[in-house]
Amino acid sequence: MKKLLSIVLALVMCAALLIGCGEKAPAEQPAPEAEAQTDAEAPADAETNEELKHVDTLSVYFVPSREPDEIITVTEPLKELLKAEMLNQGYEIGEVVINVGTTFEAVGEALSAGTADIGLIPGSTYVLYDDGADVILTATRDGLSKDFDDAKSWNDGQLTEASENQAVSYRALMIAGPSEKGQELAAKVNAGEELTWDDINSANWSVMGVSSPAGYVYPSLWMQDRFEKGITDLNSAVQADSYASAFARLASGQIDVLCTYADARRDYAERWNTEFNREGSIWEETNVIGVTSPIYNDTISVSKSSPVMDADMIEALQNAFINIGNTPEGKEVIAIYSHNGYQVAQSADYDSERAAQKLIQELSK
Repeated sequence: MKKLLSIVLALVMCAALLIGCGEKAPAEQPAPEAEAQTDAEAPADAETNEELKHVDTLSVYFVPSREPDEIITVTEPLKELLKAEMLNQGYEIGEVVINVGTTFEAVGEALSAGTADIGLIPGSTYVLYDDGADVILTATRDGLSKDFDDAKSWNDGQLTEASENQAVSYRALMIAGPSEKGQELAAKVNAGEELTWDDINSANWSVMGVSSPAGYVYPSLWMQDRFEKGITDLNSAVQADSYASAFARLASGQIDVLCTYADARRDYAERWNTEFNREGSIWEETNVIGVTSPIYNDTISVSKSSPVMDADMIEALQNAFINIGNTPEGKEVIAIYSHNGYQVAQSADYDSERAAQKLIQELSK
């Protein structure tokens, strides 16, 4: 009897063990659950890819404030930088095409026509073409060690250096060269004498296109304030195709005075002696004879007619260019225009430029 009872108890214990093992088996098989998670994640990845907005080509135009070949070479890295930053903003750009307009006005016209999507243009060019373009960013730049209202203070023979302070404006200068007339005007300014209209009208001038702030607009305003005349009233004022060619002519004596941005001599100091064959430094052989009021910085503007431009694209471009301007690689590219970074802009920032353009148009009639 005891033997039979032992056998029965043994059989009951084995059955209990088998039932316990059967209950734990499903919990010890994670493979189906893992598969379910993987399948659930797959559509999410696919959905993320589908949310990317695709743009075949993004056209970026630069104004010819430097030699076109130089601009094209220096800005080449911008293509990949912009594509990468736009991808972070949810846009897949097939190709970024960079062009340099033949004139400042040509870039404004390209924006108006929609053949350019983005233009890096001066404020004066923007307001001249704001019917067809929207400003989205303003450039910041390094300030300068010299920032004087009077011309004589610039003429100490020492180079103008960048300061650590960031600036949202700059000045235009009228710079006299080593020609006999250029030296005559400089001597009068450095002696503390005021120039007359006859003084400046007797010189050969180099200017830029009519929408160039430093090369035309603000120098013309400077003349209007002092003589109630403008660039169109000068006996000899030739439009240059670039600042490089203007400095080359200044060095050779073909012109006596040029209109340019305040840190231009820093850009051409080396070429003054090498390519332009001058013996003295550019700081010794040139003198400032006129200083304009501050000019609000360059813009990044977009075309109102571009088929790819909308509010989302504009916000993405603002973020992309700001991010590019905050990287060492990006700063190397935008330094071609003396830009150091960008901040969001609005149309009203350039109301003073509109007033300047209105006056220029009145003077040109």
